[in-house]
Order: sequence, then C-alpha cells, then structure tokens
Amino acid sequence: MIISASTDYRAAAQRRLPPFLFHYADGGAYAEHTLRRNVADLSDIELRQRVLKNMSELDLSTELFGEKMSMPVGLAPVGLTGMFARRGEVQAAKAAAAKGIPFTLSTVSVCPIEEVAPAIDRPMWFQLYVLKDRGFMKNALERAKAAGCSTLVFTVDMPVPGARYRDAHSGMSGPNAALRRMLQAMTHPQWAWDVGLKGKPHDLGNISAYRGNPTGLADYIGWLGANFDPSISWKDLEWIRDFWDGPMVIKGILDPEDARDAVTFGADGIIVSNHGGRQLDGVLSSARALPAIADAVKGELKILADSGIRTGLDVVRMIALGADTVLLGRAFLYALAAAGGAGVSNLLDLIEKEMRVAMVLTGAKSIAEITPDLLVMER
Repeated sequence: MIISASTDYRAAAQRRLPPFLFHYADGGAYAEHTLRRNVADLSDIELRQRVLKNMSELDLSTELFGEKMSMPVGLAPVGLTGMFARRGEVQAAKAAAAKGIPFTLSTVSVCPIEEVAPAIDRPMWFQLYVLKDRGFMKNALERAKAAGCSTLVFTVDMPVPGARYRDAHSGMSGPNAALRRMLQAMTHPQWAWDVGLKGKPHDLGNISAYRGNPTGLADYIGWLGANFDPSISWKDLEWIRDFWDGPMVIKGILDPEDARDAVTFGADGIIVSNHGGRQLDGVLSSARALPAIADAVKGELKILADSGIRTGLDVVRMIALGADTVLLGRAFLYALAAAGGAGVSNLLDLIEKEMRVAMVLTGAKSIAEITPDLLVMER
C-alpha cells in the first residue's frame, strides 16, 4: 500500500460514501491491472538525492496557457463530483482557486457551468467529449465561452465506455440498481443528509440545461452509452478548433504517434492519460508512456499528465519524466468525499509540502530544474 494523505482520505471516503459511489470512483476497467500499475509504476521511479545545494529558496510556481499557477498541479475533470459532497464541483473549484491552480469541470458534472464559474475568482477549464449529439457539444461550448472558461479539455479516449464491472456489482448499474442505491444511502446517514437531501438537484447539470428537463443518475449510463461516438477521428475536432478561440488540450494520449498527430492538428496541449485505468485495461501506465511522448513532442505543445498521482513526490516524478503540469483525479475526489472543500484544500497543502521536500533533496530550486537528470531509472 502507498502511504499518503490520499490513502487516508480514501479510507475515510469509503466509510462515508454509499458503496455505489465509492466503487465508481475507486474502480477501473476489466481486471484493473492498469489501474494498479498507474500507482505502482510511478512509485517505483527512483530519484537522485543531492545535498549541500543551498536550497533556502524554492519556487514552485509556473505558468500554463498564460495562467499563473502556484504549483504545476490542477484538478482533473471527474464525472458526478457533485455526488461526493454537497454541490461538490463548487467546493472543489473554490479549493483549487484559493490555492491558485485550475479546476476542470466535467461534461457530466452535477453542478452546471453557470453554477461553478461565478463561484470562483479565476477562469475554470471545461472538459468535453466527442458525442453523437453535436447540438449538445455546440451548446456546451457556447455556454463555456460565455461563462469565461479559459481552456477546453477534449477527452478522446472514450469513444465507447470501458468495461467497469465494479459498477454492476456495486449498484451503480445493473439489475435493481435504483433500489440498491436507495438502500445503501439509508445505511450511510451522514452522506444521505449532506448530499442526498441537502445537495439536490442530483442531475447532470450541463446536460439538463441543454435538454430542458432533469437528467438524473438513473439516466446517466443510458445517455452516455447512446451518445459516445466510436466513429470519431481528428477531422471531427476541426470545427471545434475553429469555434474555440482559447487553448485546447487533447486528453487521452498514450502513444507518441498520437502526440505528433495532436501537434499537426494544432492542439495547444495534450494530457498523457489512460483515463485512470477506467477504459482499456492492459495499456501502459501514464508514467511508462510519458517519457517517449516527451521525447517526441516536448517543446511543440504543453504536456500534462494524470493517472496514478497521489502525492507531491509523484508530481515531481511526473515532471521529471517530461510533464509540464499534472492533474489530480481520484486523489482530490477522495479528499472531497471525506471532508468537502476543506479536505481538498488540506490535500493540496500537503502535496505542496511533499513537493518542497522532494525538490530540496533532489537539488531542484524551481520547476524548470525538475528534469530527467533527477531520475535514477533509465528512460
């Protein structure tokens, strides 16, 4: 087990959440090999310890797409975040903004764009899928632009939903799912009161705003399954590149050739990601995929990475492997579920402290000095 603040928050989240929600956050695809390797491969990366380097002054700040960040960390888009704490997207966004880092709102968030964006004092990012309903995509982009969202994160590794068997076992999907979820909520009274009763409405806010009627959790799986588009290709993104005049980041890149295609397409950035191990089991962990991608396109666009990052030490490792910035997914979701926005704030503070320790003991005084030279392992 990897001992970290995220580990503690995970245990607390498991106690507080109904099982269908905990396993939705915690689970992966198929036998979950990639899910486990995301964490294990990253933790196996060894760093060179350096001493007597006069590390009295450290600078963790960075800049990405013209935005100043207190550290090279952002919050990744996570569907249904608003079910893990009362109006969870708003709480997480406020914690990120207070820390001076970006928050990314998911297409399938509980809180809509118009609720989250005005709640924070910095522009948020917005994540979008390629869907069959192009009318919804256009509507979402127009609303994101009107709300002042600065960066579009386009997720491309979900043309079909992954085989997530935990969801069927837990009650998120499968026979009698609604009844099972209700019974689970009754046995978790703290969540039932704070989120189940006081956190309404429990619908997919961005989709409901487009459809003109509530799209609840019962419709979640069906709507997604009907709208994901396995026919997508780079040409399907061209109209979006023309429509969106801000930075556009392609999420779900694991192969250097796809990274080069993103450069050709004109993306401003990519996110090296296997969707947290939730799509195709058996693919490379993000930590294993990142170095070859960095070798292929470093300097031609910004490289972000997610999947498996649990600590500030992991952040340093990912940057040394070639990332410019990392995104936290499960790590912040566990903290949010356990202690709301205060939990997310605490987690981010701890990650910053862990980064400082790692930087002092590797001799890196700034983010620019976190390079592959800090690594012991062969790239």
